[in-house]
Amino acid sequence: MANKLKYLLILLICAFAETGFAQVVGNPRFPGQTPNDPVYSRDTSKYRRTKSGDSQNIDSIRKREEGRKDSIVFTSKFIKVTSERLLMDSIQLFPLDTGLVNFENYSPLNQPRNPKISLGYTGVSQRDLLFNPRKTIGFDEGLHALDAYMLNPQDINYFNARAPYTLLSLFSSLGGSVEQLFKVVHTQNVKPNWNVGLMMNFNGSRGYYSTNGILRQNVSGFNFGLFTWYHSVNKRYNLLANVLFNNLKAPETGSILKDTIFNSSGSSFNKTGEPVRLPSSFTNWKSTGIYVKQFYYIGHIDSLNNGKAGNKNVLPTQRVAHTFYFNQRKYNYLQNGLDTYGAFPDYYFSAGRSRDSLNVLHLQNEFSYSFYLRPKSAKLIRNELKLDVGLIHDFYNMSQFVSDTLINEFGQKQLKPSRVQNETFQNITLKARLGYRFSDRINLDADIRQIVQGRNFGDLLYDAKLTLAGNKKAGRIVLGAYLQSSSPGLVYTNWISNHYIFNNNFNNQKTTNASFNYINDALQVDLKAEYFLITDYLYFAAQPGGIDATPRQYGSSVNLLKVSLGKNLQWRKLHFDNYVVYQKTDKADLLRTPEVYTFSSLYYGTTLFDVLHSQFGVSVRYNTPYTAPSYAVGLGQFYNGPDITFTSYPIATLFFKATLQRTNLFIQYDYVNQGLFSNGFYTVNRYPQMDKTLKFGVAWTFYN
Repeated sequence: MANKLKYLLILLICAFAETGFAQVVGNPRFPGQTPNDPVYSRDTSKYRRTKSGDSQNIDSIRKREEGRKDSIVFTSKFIKVTSERLLMDSIQLFPLDTGLVNFENYSPLNQPRNPKISLGYTGVSQRDLLFNPRKTIGFDEGLHALDAYMLNPQDINYFNARAPYTLLSLFSSLGGSVEQLFKVVHTQNVKPNWNVGLMMNFNGSRGYYSTNGILRQNVSGFNFGLFTWYHSVNKRYNLLANVLFNNLKAPETGSILKDTIFNSSGSSFNKTGEPVRLPSSFTNWKSTGIYVKQFYYIGHIDSLNNGKAGNKNVLPTQRVAHTFYFNQRKYNYLQNGLDTYGAFPDYYFSAGRSRDSLNVLHLQNEFSYSFYLRPKSAKLIRNELKLDVGLIHDFYNMSQFVSDTLINEFGQKQLKPSRVQNETFQNITLKARLGYRFSDRINLDADIRQIVQGRNFGDLLYDAKLTLAGNKKAGRIVLGAYLQSSSPGLVYTNWISNHYIFNNNFNNQKTTNASFNYINDALQVDLKAEYFLITDYLYFAAQPGGIDATPRQYGSSVNLLKVSLGKNLQWRKLHFDNYVVYQKTDKADLLRTPEVYTFSSLYYGTTLFDVLHSQFGVSVRYNTPYTAPSYAVGLGQFYNGPDITFTSYPIATLFFKATLQRTNLFIQYDYVNQGLFSNGFYTVNRYPQMDKTLKFGVAWTFYN
């Protein structure tokens, strides 16, 4: 039965793989066999040379040999995974997660605990639905509409394994190309202490509307990364490195012309042919980066769990580290054709052609020293003091271009790129981190970062966290607080493009946060309460009834209380997972975020045909109505436009997911209740969201 199911799975992948790759326009991982591992080939040395009288035994010997299986079958138990964050204070390795949790929620837009609003589907401009301020300081372009699809150095996992590992994932809509994503991860050990790997992501989603044109609604996203982790045999020296490339193309159509698409009188006969305001307009982000982090342990090295094979954690007493990062980012916006339907407020250089470009070169060097003071105990870490101090130097070169009409040497008019901004600057940041672990149940951490020289002088981020842990039944409490002062992004202060020109002098935005988090793994409870006080809040807004999005700063304070609760229930094979968020602010018209958000998943787990470990059920997400933001085409910003509040209804999804040997798969009917309460929904003004769609996904794992 298992083999039959595998053959059906192969046919399903082949049927949709060709369509998935056709949409891509130009534009976890595992380790290898070492010399000490067994050689998987026939060992003929154990058989004596046959004589002529033994010829009758050859067939039986061959049959036994060909039918023999390897004595070692590699599985996920041979794969260990870590990250740069987990390697910060010690070498920690964890087993690979091959479960079905959240497998069907493959899109970054529909994560149960971090939902987003967008222009309609995976690959286009998005932002968080809930209030989640950025905790960064220093230079910022202010462009984050495609951040959810970018691959950054901090997103990379590093591996150590005893067999090559490959993961192939395909997610697609059935019978169409509304959403199509394909992912590849491969990694293996070159040596026992050296791992290399690569990853690739393709996004060829076309959306639900105006898909007949090539440039209208079609997304073309490509991420590529090479990564490696090397450590010396004595584990004193570690090197983490990756080379990353991103090329994201997303349409900026200004939405479809029909604003009554979900009304019975204004419904569409063929949504794929619906005209849009800007049929040949898109944004294209490109990023190329090289990241190298090296650290060396000095002095005595402690270890934890030394008696458990494969689980030894190396604990340094001193560490020096250096990080080098080179990154070239290009943000391009291209428009061809006149703005017939008024998607832009105005133009400054050309009415029918835009070639706006922002290029940023970033070169970073970070030096740090860490000191650890702990008792000599091999079982528990207590009374441990750790101190990190460091210096970060950031060098930037920023230039901005527009397409302008210039007179050449023959007196003729020509459209050529014109550089309108060019600036070179730097920042020097001092950082320090102090931690004290009173016992295995009480831990205090403080992190300080402040820019002491450069363009963004005065930016700071002070962060503190206290962890109080009981036993497994009691859970743990995490108390946190941070103070942040960050400079306005470039798009808020100095911006020149074909349709928008800004020159402002804003104050730093300041955020004060205090949080309480109770986590109980035994009861499957996660309760968190956060309070935010924001001063000099930065945002985009337009004049009443207008589309002239401009940056603004709210001089008074904004208060927001955010309470979230996650609770999973289980009775025998029945599961009920829940997540609820409540937000209350005194400036709801300014922040434009819902007061309540909920996600619930009810499913039943069982084993079918004795081989298919499966779960099937329904998930429902819902948020209360809120004043919807608008989107500024060519600027890449969500802004406070007309005061429009859309009616909100639950969005339900039926799903079935299962594991068959080394393969995870799912099939789901997304937005199955369309037409029950309403014909559709909006999260952004003028941009209709998804229709009900049948989707499937497959993740196929190989360990050799």
